[in-house]
Amino acid sequence: MSEVIQGLHDMGDHTGIGAFNPPGTSPPLQGLAVPDDFDLPQGYVRHHQMTDEGEPLEPILMFSPDGVFVDASGREVAIPEDRVVPPEMAPPGLPIREITIPPPTP
Repeated sequence: MSEVIQGLHDMGDHTGIGAFNPPGTSPPLQGLAVPDDFDLPQGYVRHHQMTDEGEPLEPILMFSPDGVFVDASGREVAIPEDRVVPPEMAPPGLPIREITIPPPTP
């Protein structure tokens, strides 16, 4: 499928199946699992992902693109470029557990 999608992209076709990236070009992000029943504080979002094989992964915790994070002194806190929340910046009460990403199928 990778060759088909790349061929469409090479022809300038980015519609239909050509709207997707070839498998393996955008690997899933590793991050903290977010249980469905956990109420997210403002500024955090659940990020849903799929493997190249179409299997859903557990959602991970990410910083909202519109959130501004400050420390106790009111100074803005830098967040990771990929917006994935590291364990030390997780909201109180979130069980700290990384998701498991299965290896790609050959």
